Amino acid sequence: MAAIPKIPAHDVLETFLSHLSGERRLSEKTVEAYQRDISAFLGFTAQHQECAITLPVLAGLKPTDFRAYLAHRRRGDTPLSASSIARQLSALRTFFRYIERRWDVRNDGLALIKGPRAKRPLPKALSVSGAAAMVDGDILQASEPWIEARNTAVMTLLYGAGLRISEALSLTPAQLPLKDALVITGKGGKSRLVPILPVVAQAVARYAKLCPFVVAPDAPVFRGARGGPLSARIIQLEMQKLRSALGLPESATPHALRHRFATPLLAGGGDLRTLQQLLGHASLSTTQRYTDVDASALMKVHRAAHPRA
Repeated sequence: MAAIPKIPAHDVLETFLSHLSGERRLSEKTVEAYQRDISAFLGFTAQHQECAITLPVLAGLKPTDFRAYLAHRRRGDTPLSASSIARQLSALRTFFRYIERRWDVRNDGLALIKGPRAKRPLPKALSVSGAAAMVDGDILQASEPWIEARNTAVMTLLYGAGLRISEALSLTPAQLPLKDALVITGKGGKSRLVPILPVVAQAVARYAKLCPFVVAPDAPVFRGARGGPLSARIIQLEMQKLRSALGLPESATPHALRHRFATPLLAGGGDLRTLQQLLGHASLSTTQRYTDVDASALMKVHRAAHPRA
């Protein structure tokens, strides 16, 4: 086996960064982020190993060396979050993969390191007043009455029926007029039964009456300004305008309306299994995230109803 060249770690890093900017054409900020992360690792390793870091030293690092560095970043003067630690580890993996390709120098220790499990961000539910304002026909003004009715109908389906935007836009004329319940085919081709409130059925019926296009029974009923199927991006842009007009946070998205549908049900005593079925979640763990969103409301219900509270 050929001896590993004793290239200083600084030169190894410079070659790696040149590869990122030149061959991979990554942005300047991305390359700078890699430089910060790898430089921090090399600086710690030099102190930890009490020697100058070269390519052979990098090749010989053990899992304990990598764990020591990650522990240092978690407990330092400015501790990093789990997501930041995961990013650091990702940068190291990219760096060592490049070393293996460039110099045929492999380090098996890094492969044994598992990153921290970053918490998934909580669903960002709107306030009741914010959600109601977003589906208010008087605010959803558009150039044409039928477009205004269309936007109101789509957002009402998200808020009043808890549909994903893709599910709302897949509605067809064959499913109209809406009854008390609607069978929706969601992610993974799984079907579920969704209760339909009168206000939801009325909003969709108003749009269907005003829509100027003849739509095939099995085609999407919601149409764009030129008659083609309505894009989710159009609804997203409409909500951006509403956020600005109503002074709502950036978390006010189409999916936030779906969350607003879910949280009152949970706070009102709905069980997780029923909510899972209504939302079309494949896993109950996904539905359980709503317990964190409306924890304060749940605590109020508990204090008001529990005999020992």
